[in-house]
Amino acid sequence: MLRTLLAIVAGLITAMLVIFGVEAAGMLLFPPPAGMPLDTEADLARLVAMSSPAAKAWLVFGWALGSFVGAWVAARIGRQHRRIAASAVALFIVAGTVMNAMVIAHPLWMNLLGILLPVPLALLASRLVGPRVTPGNP
Repeated sequence: MLRTLLAIVAGLITAMLVIFGVEAAGMLLFPPPAGMPLDTEADLARLVAMSSPAAKAWLVFGWALGSFVGAWVAARIGRQHRRIAASAVALFIVAGTVMNAMVIAHPLWMNLLGILLPVPLALLASRLVGPRVTPGNP
């Protein structure tokens, strides 16, 4: 069980790094207006409101990719509890999406995709890792 907990932590760290990396790349692809402050939640909400649909889709892509990669790492490390580890990462991503939506206004479609995509992507990631390891099947 300790291995599963460590797998979840590793998956969450990986997911966050991927999400932050995609968001950082998005700031280069879709730079905010010059001189626009990004210090508070209100500033970020203003940026989201004025962002193009492509920039918003890029954010959702980052959430989805982070969920998939983080779940894959968790499933890979989790061995006997691959689906549990991968699903736990996805559920934390969903919780983060909900908390983010409560602080920063996003369009409904972004919130829905941020809530609906992580779990199926995590289950896909756990399937791609391979079958569950059992004592008779290393």
